[in-house]
Amino acid sequence: MTTQEVANQYYELARQSKWIDIQDGLYDGQVLSREPEHVASRGVQVITKGREALKAKGTAHRAMIEAVHSQYCSEPLVAGNFFSVVLKREVTYKNQARMETEEIGVFEVKDGKVVSEQFFY
Repeated sequence: MTTQEVANQYYELARQSKWIDIQDGLYDGQVLSREPEHVASRGVQVITKGREALKAKGTAHRAMIEAVHSQYCSEPLVAGNFFSVVLKREVTYKNQARMETEEIGVFEVKDGKVVSEQFFY
């Protein structure tokens, strides 16, 4: 798949909240994920390597959510081997107030698979 095709599939699956399908179908087995440094203070891993480790991190994050009230993924912007999307959510985490989150995700594609992702928020 081309970067544009991967980006389009990501967008369609993200709009349906099919995060596991995204990881299983679009991510390389050795994908590298980067979160902002400031999340380390909340106990979140800044760097995660490998699809299975990334899926485990996502499962742990979803377990902390009481309710997802809304979710949005922008159409992807593609340049060379990279694409980016804006992700927004309104969620209630367990034992916390309802809140809005917003981030930019940048993804690198090689040989038809996402090999790295980095989030800015």
